[in-house]
Amino acid sequence: MTALPDLRSIRGRVLLPGEPDFDKARRPWNLAVRQPVAAVVEAADADDVAGLVHQARAAGLGITVQPNGHGATGRTDGTILLRTARLDGIEIDPVARRARVGAGVSSGRMQAAAAAYGLTGLPGSSPVVSVAGVALGGGLSWFGRAHGWVADSVTAFDIVDTDGRRRHVTADDDADLFWALRGGGGDFAIVTALETTLHPAPHLYGGRVLWSVAHAAEVVDAYRLITASAPDELTLWLELLHFPGAEPMVAIDVTHLGTEGDGEDLLGPLRELPEPISDSRRMMSVSELGTITAEPTDPGPGLSRGELLTALDDAAAATLLAEPIAPLLSVQIRHLGGAFARPSDSPHGPLTEPYALYQFGIPTTPETADAVAARQRTLAHALPISGRKPLTFLNPGETVGDVFTPATLARLRHVKLRHDPDNTFRSNFPVLP
Repeated sequence: MTALPDLRSIRGRVLLPGEPDFDKARRPWNLAVRQPVAAVVEAADADDVAGLVHQARAAGLGITVQPNGHGATGRTDGTILLRTARLDGIEIDPVARRARVGAGVSSGRMQAAAAAYGLTGLPGSSPVVSVAGVALGGGLSWFGRAHGWVADSVTAFDIVDTDGRRRHVTADDDADLFWALRGGGGDFAIVTALETTLHPAPHLYGGRVLWSVAHAAEVVDAYRLITASAPDELTLWLELLHFPGAEPMVAIDVTHLGTEGDGEDLLGPLRELPEPISDSRRMMSVSELGTITAEPTDPGPGLSRGELLTALDDAAAATLLAEPIAPLLSVQIRHLGGAFARPSDSPHGPLTEPYALYQFGIPTTPETADAVAARQRTLAHALPISGRKPLTFLNPGETVGDVFTPATLARLRHVKLRHDPDNTFRSNFPVLP
């Protein structure tokens, strides 16, 4: 094993194997993923990051970067795990409608800062994931139908390169690297901050409507009807849910970048459905988006599988409801389209599939893990999937070959070899074979 460099110059916290809190510090968000590392460094700032790169490269060690470990795959053996959570600065320019956020800034924190000015970033379902991590993976947002991939709104990156130099990267000064960073993953440099466009959001109407699964067929029909003609400002996600100790349920989660009255008009078919168990729709701040799906904000184990659907026709709807989802906790269908399908100068390019599928279960035992994976596989193969996946939907057993076209992957590998020929930076999903 390669000897660790002397890390005493790091001003942040350094944790080595055998020390108190080492195991907790190396733990990824998904507790089902085992993450072996040689050391953990919690950088105090970008200068700490630059110093670590110099030392790691001199010692011949790789660096894996995680703010908190969403998307971890366990491909970390022998690397130094760099935590960037302390790089947490936020600057909002409301006139230019731009935010500069550190690599450790969560989506929820940026949303709260932008909301004060009637603006929004492009948040997903969870407020605790990092803005930088989502952008590096392309990013599917609540508002992607109106504004495209999360990465499409990024205008600049502050990075530390493989030589330990701090750089500011835009499309003008390094077009290839900028292109790769906007959705190609974290394989090319260490991002310490990014700048992103903010979008006007003077009004937001959203929430969850929940029914017994007995009404699932009617709810799915209403979902299909609404999404067939939804304007870009309206986003609906369909959820089949089966929580431990509860009866199965079906939900429609919604956001509308507009007034309550307009939102209600667009959602008219929901009024024809049976009485729901609950309905949380209301006018809300863009900082409250995490309350819609109420995803856990603490680490836990999970097994997921994501796909892109080419249709949600009668046959697909029937397949979706043919059997209970157990042992899965949730099966989610996200409506895409709109700006997602328009040109994008990013590795993903335009997202032409109209829906995304995301399945989730908890592997409480090895037997349960096998059953969850089998159920996910069976359902996915029975639906009209395209064979491509968003990078942020990959699970630890998948690779970038499941995301990018051969031509795009070849270009990403060219950028990797040009900017990090020694493979110092090890992303969750590396582009090199």
